[in-house]
Order: sequence, then structure tokens, then C-alpha cells
Amino acid sequence: MNTGYFHRVHKETKTRFWINNPSGSDLEKAIQAGAVNCTTNPSYCSKLLQSEPDYIKGVIHNTAKVHRSLPSDQLAVEVIKIVSKRILDRFYPLYQAGSGKEGYVTIQDDPRKDFDADHTVKAHLEFARLGKNFMAKIPVIAGGCEAIEELVARNIPICATEIFSIAQAVEICERYDRASKKSGNHPPFFVTHITGIFDQYFAEIVKNEKISIDPSLLAQAGTIIARKEYRILKERNLPGTLLGGGARNLTHFTEFVGGDFHITINWSTAEELIRLYPPVESRIDTPTPREVVEELAAKLPGFRRAYEEDGMKPDEFADFGPVMLFKTMFLNGYIRLLDEIAEVRGRVRV
Repeated sequence: MNTGYFHRVHKETKTRFWINNPSGSDLEKAIQAGAVNCTTNPSYCSKLLQSEPDYIKGVIHNTAKVHRSLPSDQLAVEVIKIVSKRILDRFYPLYQAGSGKEGYVTIQDDPRKDFDADHTVKAHLEFARLGKNFMAKIPVIAGGCEAIEELVARNIPICATEIFSIAQAVEICERYDRASKKSGNHPPFFVTHITGIFDQYFAEIVKNEKISIDPSLLAQAGTIIARKEYRILKERNLPGTLLGGGARNLTHFTEFVGGDFHITINWSTAEELIRLYPPVESRIDTPTPREVVEELAAKLPGFRRAYEEDGMKPDEFADFGPVMLFKTMFLNGYIRLLDEIAEVRGRVRV
């Protein structure tokens, strides 16, 4: 009988644990610990260059030899397919055992092309050929929203990501609902709030602009937005399961326990929770004092935009500070993959 932390969480609540960007060994440990799904992002290959350099360099080398005539951009996609297929295959037994309710693996396309809805649709239809347990991971910006609607109509599972605001969460749920009703398809749908990056962005704003604010209040910012998103989805019966992402500390898991809420974390965070074995306490409905929200909104206009449902329109999503910060991380990771491809091609003369 499994009695580890995540097994207890799964037994006692509806909260579920996903693993993010795992190495091969971390993947095995995460599945044993109870991970039900897996997320990857455009930085995945650059992470593997740190955690499994021999593996990923070997994949790049062999792929470059096989696909000598492919441009580097397309070669990068082939590399992503190979490293993703390793995870898809490992999670497929969970998909089979759960009749398609778990065992999914998300793949995200080239972050430089997020704005191109047609490209995004074509890329994810290609990724979908890797396995039945593939899930398209697409940012909630204008082009991404269009792509998500089209893929819902084609019955492709969706992980809507880079969500930092109530406006984004509501917009993509309404678009899914519209596409689902029109097509008759209801693929799995996760609405991903990036808690830790939200906090990281505003911590930098406070530091750089020398804003006087209690650090304990600032540390609640991303969690406050996520809990409001959760309430809205439940109260309005909107489609989708909230998925927490971008965790930067243990509270970005533990503060959401108790809800019908999934959270994806790195293995290092999961390992710490397993070691600490904290009590399983329902925290999702913990109320936020009104004065905390008011102070954050008064001192951080960006927080106010994220907290208010009409805080921004779809054509403003991509320019929101936390979205840009997260996208920059992905761009840097993807460029690192392209640099490695260029270096390998230079060595093997392909």
C-alpha cells in the first residue's frame, strides 16, 4: 500500500500531483510517488542539457545525422518529439488504466511562434501523432486562444498555459465552452495558473521601484489570484480543471490542497514534500482578508489588472509583465537548444 505524501493527498482529496520537465530518473521516481500527468515546456531540452547531458546530446547528434537536410528549426522539433515520446510511452499505462482520465503529457511548441494560430494548430496536430495521451500546451494570448478553439473542435486535449490573470482564465474557459458546444467535443481541459512566476515578477517590481509593502503580503499574490480563479470556475460551472504551475516554494502546492485542483511541480519540490511529509490540510478555501487585496491592488497596479475580471482584454494578454517574463524564460531555453543543434551540426558536418 502506498502511503507517501502524494498518495495521501490523492486518497484524502481531489488534489492531484503532476511532474514537470523530468529527467529519466526523476520520471520514474515521480510515477512511483503518484504523479498522474506530466508537463513539459519549451525549456525542457535545455533542462536536459543540465540533468542528462549525455542523453540529450546523443539525441541531437543522432537526429542531426538522420535528418541532414532539415533546417535547424525543424530539427529542434524532431528532437522535442523524441524526448517527449520517452515520457508519453512511460505514462501510457496510466492512460490505459484510467481510461483516458490521466497519464497525459503536455508538449509546447516553439515560443517564437506563439502568436501564429495556424502554425500552432499544425504543430500540435503533428505532436498528437506521438500518442493518444498527448496534450497540447498553448499560452493564453490572442493567437493561442484561437488555436485552442480550433483544437478543441478537433477533440485534442488542452493545457491552456501562461495564465496570470482572472481575465485570461475566464476568456479561455468561455472559448473552450463555445468550441465544445459547437463541435460536440469535450476533450480534457486544464487551466494553468502560474503562481510562482507571478510572485517572482512582482517581487522584482517591488525591489526595483522600492515599493513599501509587507513581504508576507507580497508572497500571497499569486495564490490569491489562483484561489479567485478556482472560485469563479466552480461558481459559474465553467469548463476546465485548474492546474497550478511555476511553483517556487512548497506553499505553491500545499495552499491548494483540498480542491479539485491539480499542481505540476519539479521533482526537487516533490522530493522535499515527500521528505517533510506535511499534514494533508484543506487550504483551497482559505479566505483572503479584504485589506490584503486592497493593499496589493493599491501598491501594484499589475496585481489589480490580474485580480479584476475586466483587468485586460485578449489583445493585451501577451504584453502583461508576468506573461512576458515567463515567455522570456522559454525563449532562452529554446534558443539554448538551437545553439546546441548548431554546435553538433558543426562537429558532425551535417
